[in-house]
Amino acid sequence: MRIRLLLAVLFIPFCFYAQDRVTVKGRIINEKGEAVEYVQLGVPKLQIGTISTVGGRFEIDIPCDTLEFFHVSYQAASLPVTGPADDVVIVLKEQELPPAVSIGGDTVEKYLMRPGTKVMGGNSSAAISLRDDRYLGWELGSVAQVKKTFLVKDILLSIRENTIPDCVAAVNIYRIEGKKESFVNVLHKPVYFNVAVSDVPQDFDIQPEETILLEPGKYFIAFQIVGCDEQALKAFLAKPEEERKYWEFTIYSPLYFKSSYTREVALGEMKHYPFNIGIAVKGLEYL
Repeated sequence: MRIRLLLAVLFIPFCFYAQDRVTVKGRIINEKGEAVEYVQLGVPKLQIGTISTVGGRFEIDIPCDTLEFFHVSYQAASLPVTGPADDVVIVLKEQELPPAVSIGGDTVEKYLMRPGTKVMGGNSSAAISLRDDRYLGWELGSVAQVKKTFLVKDILLSIRENTIPDCVAAVNIYRIEGKKESFVNVLHKPVYFNVAVSDVPQDFDIQPEETILLEPGKYFIAFQIVGCDEQALKAFLAKPEEERKYWEFTIYSPLYFKSSYTREVALGEMKHYPFNIGIAVKGLEYL
């Protein structure tokens, strides 16, 4: 009998109640006036957050505080919230990351990271559910130790079952720096892929368009759900909480024993986690 473990972000109670929150609505664009898709936004210190739509639209209920915006391709932005707002426009500036430079030399094909050992011989699953929209953007991934310069060619993972319509997922890569483990993005643009609704396994071989060279160090390779059918999700969340069945908006993946991290909405604090969803990375190691 398959055991399904629900991976849930713990809600930390704060001294803020529903009546203390205000609704902020708006859209997010770049300096060219184009909509920016799947921007993470929220108040990280309170673990309140969500993700904008593919058209850059957002709506969030928060206490009067600073609303922060994050996207791989753009500089972070913030908005002081002093009351309700219906049509805020946030303009993001392009991220100024140094370009990846290809290097010469001999290489060898190898796996940088493998999934690990399956929990209960493969009879268990990780279940990432959108039964609350704050789980959009929740990151789960694995840690890789790079000993020699490594060129990422393929990121592989499997989804056992998916009930989220029009599901869009993303993979991100962070370099872990310092004793306090700060997480620094190394990508220039998001790596998105679609996950079809299916009750049979789906295997993904994601080949990033950009050149991703990892220098020696420690890295976190993360998976997250960033989008889905907006109307279907709204209808689902409009149900009383006790009537929401988590399996109606859930992705299941094989569960593995391997050091990993989770990060709650709006790029909050990373937390150690003893399991992962079996991400593998292969490419070329420079000799």
